[in-house]
Amino acid sequence: MLKNNILKSTAVISLFFLIIFIFTGCKPAPIEEEVYSQNETIEEVSSEKDSKEEEASDGELQEEVSEKEADITDTRSITYKIVDTNQSSCYNNSEEISCPQSGEAFYGQDANYDGNQPSYADNGDGTITDLNTGLMWQKDPGQKMTYQEAASGAGTFNLAGYDDWRLPTIKELYSLILFSGTDPSGSQAGNAVPFIDTDYFIFEYGDESAGERMIDSQFISSTKYVSTTMNDAETAFGVNFADGRIKGYPIGPVRDQPEGKEFFVLYVRGNTEYGINDFTDNADGTITDNATGLMWSKTDSSEGMTWEEALYWVEQKNKENYLGYSDWRLPDAKELQSIVDYSKSPDTTDSAAIDDLFEMSEIINEDGKKDYPFFWTSTTHIKSNEMGDNAAYISFGRAQGYMKEFGGWVDVHGAGAQRSDPKAGNPDNYPQGHGPQGDAIRIYNYIRIVRNIY
Repeated sequence: MLKNNILKSTAVISLFFLIIFIFTGCKPAPIEEEVYSQNETIEEVSSEKDSKEEEASDGELQEEVSEKEADITDTRSITYKIVDTNQSSCYNNSEEISCPQSGEAFYGQDANYDGNQPSYADNGDGTITDLNTGLMWQKDPGQKMTYQEAASGAGTFNLAGYDDWRLPTIKELYSLILFSGTDPSGSQAGNAVPFIDTDYFIFEYGDESAGERMIDSQFISSTKYVSTTMNDAETAFGVNFADGRIKGYPIGPVRDQPEGKEFFVLYVRGNTEYGINDFTDNADGTITDNATGLMWSKTDSSEGMTWEEALYWVEQKNKENYLGYSDWRLPDAKELQSIVDYSKSPDTTDSAAIDDLFEMSEIINEDGKKDYPFFWTSTTHIKSNEMGDNAAYISFGRAQGYMKEFGGWVDVHGAGAQRSDPKAGNPDNYPQGHGPQGDAIRIYNYIRIVRNIY
């Protein structure tokens, strides 16, 4: 009897250990044993480097490790992917040219570099998905409406079964701009091409039969200017896909529109992190935006120069291996606009419209006030007559304009506007600016350089 009890106890114990073995010893290896984190992989690369030091030359080893580290950084999450401007032609100070090579005049402009090429999907339900940004857009803007109507309408807008649409921020909206467009301002339509992809989005110019200008195709954003424009007018930023600019527009009653100026609207949904920067000061004169994968110089050029001089200036910085790098470039319009901080302005924060991590030169503007510069981009602002004598700039200070009805120089378009300047010439020839709002013409604009990190 005792023997039988012992045998039964032994069987129970054996069964117990068998169950433990089944549930522990035989289960698959944990995921973390098969999928390495970035840090673990980086450590592996470093370890591999140590083990190969006796077998490979320094040059071969550095090349191999650099390639692996590049593969690792490429996996980092880009939440604010900058879409390329789609500009494929090169220009000198006036006309199209063959794209220059390094060392030649005008090298380093927009078309010398390939970014994230525009890519869209028509979902067949009235929506368009941007395959770069992950944003889904309304395809047809429909009829124009006031800012107030656009802002309130987002909450009840329903399209393709989605009810989480919103009025886009200025950075979301600007992601759609294409500088393959041509500006018909001040001329006949000619070869006017919209600054948005009309293979996907429905677009129309201003209704001239109703008294509008051809370029009255402004699309409004949800981003309000933290200061005011046009003699104390409440203002919101918008993108003009007819003439290729960002401007601040008064959103209250205006002449002939007592309810307020009307705009086209494209509602958007998805990727709520788009347009949000994630800056790191690298303590070496550079600032990394982890959201975009771009590295910026902390300081600017400290002086203004023409567009051609700006391109040459960047080449010289590369020859100097500036801040330890030789692949700097003049940013394109969309890259430079990505670092605008629309929560700042000279009149509300006593600063430029940029994060405090950056150092910013000060100027005295046309009105004799302390202000901040216009900054060149590498992007030519092409006219509908195919001339390329202007380039796009971003205003990090007041976007000055001369308007007699307001007594002279005022902030007409807001800090964070994108307009264009002649690439060369004498600013003294424009004592009252240029265009219907007397845009200040400076020509000698400043530079902040950029490079890719992943």
